[in-house]
Amino acid sequence: QAQLVESGGGLAQAGGSLRLSCAASGRTVSNYVMAWFRQAPGKEREFVATMSRSGSSTKYSNSVKGRFTISRDNAKNTVYLQMNSLKPEDTGVYYCAAGDSSAWLTGLYTYWGQGTQVTVSS
Repeated sequence: QAQLVESGGGLAQAGGSLRLSCAASGRTVSNYVMAWFRQAPGKEREFVATMSRSGSSTKYSNSVKGRFTISRDNAKNTVYLQMNSLKPEDTGVYYCAAGDSSAWLTGLYTYWGQGTQVTVSS
């Protein structure tokens, strides 16, 4: 019954913004390391951002650092990815992921959402 459901994807112009949401059910996001990944057709899945269980620490890939922000609303049991200054190369399917405490160091996550498409046009 546990699941992660992403939403908020769509089409944006280069330089625009989108906010992705990851709603959790059957689990409490404060008990997990949460992360966002993305994958473009023909490319490997790549790490985007992650947040510690406490929410006090975050990490970002170099390609999105300074443009994207991961956050969490424990009251809504939801994780967000605010994406600003979008570039065409940000296009891809974005996935929400959850892992135990070791995921912060290993980068390995156990639970995954279905993904939401983000398309950025020039």
